[in-house]
Amino acid sequence: MADATSGGQPMVRFVNVQKSYDGETLVIKNLNLDIAKGEFLTMLGPSGSGKTTTLLMLAGFEPATYGEIFLNGQPINRLPPHKRGIGMVFQNYALFPHMTVNENLAFPLQVRNMGKAEIEKRVKNVLDMVELPAFGYRRPNQLSGGQQQRVAVARALVFDPDLVLMDEPLGALDKQLREQMQYEIRHLHERLGITVVYVTHDQAEALTMSDRIAVFNDGVVQQLSTPDELYERPQNSFVAQFIGENNKLHGIVQDVGNGSCTVRLASGELVSASAVNVAKKGDRTLLSLRPERVKIDPVNGTGNIVDGRVEELIYHGDHVRTRLTVAGQRNFIVKIPNNTERPPLKEGMKVRVGWLAEDCRALDDAGIG
Repeated sequence: MADATSGGQPMVRFVNVQKSYDGETLVIKNLNLDIAKGEFLTMLGPSGSGKTTTLLMLAGFEPATYGEIFLNGQPINRLPPHKRGIGMVFQNYALFPHMTVNENLAFPLQVRNMGKAEIEKRVKNVLDMVELPAFGYRRPNQLSGGQQQRVAVARALVFDPDLVLMDEPLGALDKQLREQMQYEIRHLHERLGITVVYVTHDQAEALTMSDRIAVFNDGVVQQLSTPDELYERPQNSFVAQFIGENNKLHGIVQDVGNGSCTVRLASGELVSASAVNVAKKGDRTLLSLRPERVKIDPVNGTGNIVDGRVEELIYHGDHVRTRLTVAGQRNFIVKIPNNTERPPLKEGMKVRVGWLAEDCRALDDAGIG
């Protein structure tokens, strides 16, 4: 896995980049971001967070209002898109409907004035790469959605770019095909060693595919981390709520030191947690806790134990999703594996709920529900 922090010149660098469409409101606020050669970096965030605008500035389709973007050490702000040598895959594929697959793939090579023999060789190679060798003479409307998506990826790769940008490329596919294409794109990236910058609002997709993920909100990167770091150690309440499912408990810090803190919950109970970004006694905090890290009626060694009441049991096959009221919160979720150790629960039952202090993160209380 490539690491932009491991030394050497990054392939892509954003330096103090800002973007405003109306001259007043900044949709990108002072972005500083390095992307390593060979890295698969995903820009993840809700609609309007700034991720697609950032991608379009890198592609050259939108100018930066302030700051500089570098590609392989060279400033590219004033370089037109077709001179940046970047492959691009769009959500709607953007294939020419009147052209065959071969003609669609040849087009980027023709505008670069390559010879006929070289074009034929490259088109054949890239069709083999995406496992569509027999589809060259079909038109886009004769292909399935998944096949069109593969052609769009092939067109982005056919001129051998070092950098490929993908803007929600799987958004039009059904769930099963979408998951299949996630792995195919990831394996292509690993095999070819290209640098990929990928935009999505789907956090599961980002966790599956990426070396690192930049979580955007309100024009700011909230956290830039590997998938496991992002899921296990969110740095603020927005990231904790946006990435994966998460229980939240509000409270007041009673004591803090040596990386941990004691928090009094709204129900009056005291619990221990990792102090991520709380500073002092009296601070309001939001405790972040993953459903799979909570146990019902724990035996020993869970650290924190509080009272709960079972509100709903939902069977999911491999686990039972259990909704409880805990510390006044009615939507506290515990995922119980469906095995022989599953406790015999019923709706309305009073239980004890436990978790380890290190699995519970005390974050800024941003007033999230």
